[in-house]
Amino acid sequence: MRAVVQRVSEASVTVDGVVRGAIGPGLLILLAAGEGDEPRDLDYLVRKVTGLRVFEDDDGKMNLDVAEVRGALLVVSQFTLYGDCRKGRRPSFVHAMEPRAADQMVKKFVARCRALSLPVETGVFGAHMQVSLVGDGPVTLLIDSRKVF
Repeated sequence: MRAVVQRVSEASVTVDGVVRGAIGPGLLILLAAGEGDEPRDLDYLVRKVTGLRVFEDDDGKMNLDVAEVRGALLVVSQFTLYGDCRKGRRPSFVHAMEPRAADQMVKKFVARCRALSLPVETGVFGAHMQVSLVGDGPVTLLIDSRKVF
């Protein structure tokens, strides 16, 4: 699994002119499942994302995780994180998980984050979405469960 994680002051996702998810301070998570991803990939990403110490403590050091600052998560599925641009000009998405299974992986990710008592909002799987954010920092991180980067 792969994620792009951004620390935000606020973020929202809109589908067909209707806001489907919105948060104040917290993390915007663009999330994708790849072919061959297993439960251990899901476990790794949940632990890594929710445990990231990217929020400032009283001394101004990035030392707190999202729960410690009472932040929220906005999870947006984005299969294009598996786009391979090494050849030609059109990305190949052959390494993205097939949609039905990927949708289930995203839902499990959301459920596990909610089980940690984190407020979680989501986009709409497979929909054309407009994602808006006010980055805080900016702080943007790339995470891959197979530690490719």
